Amino acid sequence: MLTITGLVAVYSASFVIGLAQFSDSHHFIIRQAMWAVLGAVLLLAAMRFDYHLLRRLAVPFMALTLMLLLFTLIVGTEAGGAQRWLTFGGLSLQPAEFTKLSIIVYLAAWLNSRGDNLRSFEQGLLPFIVIISAIGLLLMLQPDLGTTGIIIVITITMFWAAGATFLQMSALFLSGGIAAVSLTLIEGYRLDRLSAFVNAESDPLGNGFQTLQAMIALGNGGPTGLGLGASRGKFFYVPESHTDGIFAILGEELGLVATSAVVILFVTLMLKGYQIARRAPDQFGFLLATGITTWIAAQAFLNIGGITRVIPLTGVPLPFLSYGGSALAAVLLAAGVLASISRYTEQREAARERTGTDREPSEGRDAS
Repeated sequence: MLTITGLVAVYSASFVIGLAQFSDSHHFIIRQAMWAVLGAVLLLAAMRFDYHLLRRLAVPFMALTLMLLLFTLIVGTEAGGAQRWLTFGGLSLQPAEFTKLSIIVYLAAWLNSRGDNLRSFEQGLLPFIVIISAIGLLLMLQPDLGTTGIIIVITITMFWAAGATFLQMSALFLSGGIAAVSLTLIEGYRLDRLSAFVNAESDPLGNGFQTLQAMIALGNGGPTGLGLGASRGKFFYVPESHTDGIFAILGEELGLVATSAVVILFVTLMLKGYQIARRAPDQFGFLLATGITTWIAAQAFLNIGGITRVIPLTGVPLPFLSYGGSALAAVLLAAGVLASISRYTEQREAARERTGTDREPSEGRDAS
């Protein structure tokens, strides 16, 4: 439902910029629909795939991710002051979007292998910080603070869920807070975003423009909206109206009813995801489902929170809805892995009811 809503919203929000930039009102929706089909194939394939096999592939996936991130820094395409895309002919790929799933799989396998050693400094906290710092450094060199922040939220949540101590979590929050403040002070545009959040009205045509225009679009929509396709904000008032700002356009055209429905869908998906994690038959599945669910929930909160001025704008896309092929394919693939965990759990519970035992052939392979 979120993906279908996103396709409708992308078409409505992008036809103006498509005409202006490419003389084609269908430019963006055609590409988004193609990626949606690919994402649906990946979702179905991942759902049929035994998620236990991902543990064996965790290291190769992580190595491939690091290579792609390094390759992006060397020969990637630059746009908007950031070098985040690999371009092959007319196809653009953003490796950072798949990095989220890769780090989740790798950490789930790594944390699962730690056991009680996770609570030690030398074998738990220190290696964890090194792993996350290496990924964070490669992302910040692009630079991509939004993706880095999401990965930090995901990994810290997984570390806590795996059984980290209160002292370890306190150290992570302290070091993370210091790093966040330092990164904000280093780059002026991040201070500008913070300033726009605190007092956008002081610079309505500058730093506060995006924040205020998003709020105006939401306000114009009222309870039921101006009507599908009738947004005025997408006529170059709301910056990045088809990507980061799509929630504002959705609110202007379909109103509070539609935006509330989208929020309810995300909350439902989050609750179901954590339920799948809780019911997972093993620690690896539990950590994998926790990481994927946290990724979707955190990114949705950062996008919607920024548009509604609950938090500063972060520039991250809204999962399933925003334009962006790599982002859509990656999150659909992750949803397929989540469905695989749920599917395996249900099969296991059904077998338990039939045979009165917890053991199955696939579980025996996993244990070995």
